[in-house]
Amino acid sequence: MSLLFGYHMPNYTYRGAHDVELFDRVVEQAQAAEAAGFDLVTVMDHFYQIRGVGPETDPMLEAYVTLGALAAKTQRVKLATLVTGVTYRNPAMLAKMVTTLDVVSKGRAMLGIGAAWNESEHAGYGFEFPPIGERMDRLEEAVTIIRKMFKEERPSFEGKHYRIDQALNVPRPIQEGGPKILIGGGGEKRTLKILARHGDIGHWFGGAIEDLKRKKDVFYAHCEAEGRDPSEVLLTVGVGAVLVEKDGDGKALLDAIPAERRPMIMLGTPEQVAERLSPFVEAGFGGFTLSNAALPTKEAIALGGELIKLMAGTRTAA
Repeated sequence: MSLLFGYHMPNYTYRGAHDVELFDRVVEQAQAAEAAGFDLVTVMDHFYQIRGVGPETDPMLEAYVTLGALAAKTQRVKLATLVTGVTYRNPAMLAKMVTTLDVVSKGRAMLGIGAAWNESEHAGYGFEFPPIGERMDRLEEAVTIIRKMFKEERPSFEGKHYRIDQALNVPRPIQEGGPKILIGGGGEKRTLKILARHGDIGHWFGGAIEDLKRKKDVFYAHCEAEGRDPSEVLLTVGVGAVLVEKDGDGKALLDAIPAERRPMIMLGTPEQVAERLSPFVEAGFGGFTLSNAALPTKEAIALGGELIKLMAGTRTAA
């Protein structure tokens, strides 16, 4: 299986770009990522900027309007959130939105979803923010409904938190069986179990390789309990890679990243970062997400393309 590379856009703060120019910069980055060979472009599903990227008062675009607009400005890349908070939208409405994105993009939508965590924006927007156990229950019901609406003509479902009654979803998704479902987060008791039961792709937000390998073993145990072949699920990892043309470059880029995130950064040439990513591939991880906070310019994104080419012959472990 070839590696999946995603270009994630959590940051909408661009030097010299005022509000009327902001989306033009988003398009420039997405198109540069597509040209560089990235397979997937993702945006955050938040209403405030999040800690570790910038102050919450920084600009934040609504995710699905942004993805729909990017669908008209790109040709090949898949499009998704990384990831939608289950508390933000009714799951049947979310299924309709992602189906519409699939139609608009001619079959390039994916659904990224998780249990939500940012209490500040829930309070600000008046969204309910139940305890984590209930959010996990809601996540499982939501992905059940969404999968049904992707695959079935008039599905019904009665859960504790959500219900549908012979729901219509027309036009149907372009992709057979509907867009793939990516579940974000690495909670070992519930999130990985939900991934084993319902997900096509899992995304974990970085970490030391030994921790991720142990988490992968937990996920495999959930798959065994669910009777699921774990090879059916692609495991991906967020990587804080700052790419430079030669040793000694990159200080300005590194300085632009919030201090609390710098210890997690891989700073190096495409060749050096490819070498550091190889153990993750050998451990069975099949994709990586790089961020516009670390690759903000066309030139930096092009270096990401060099990294992709270097790793093009790499295959994930069985």
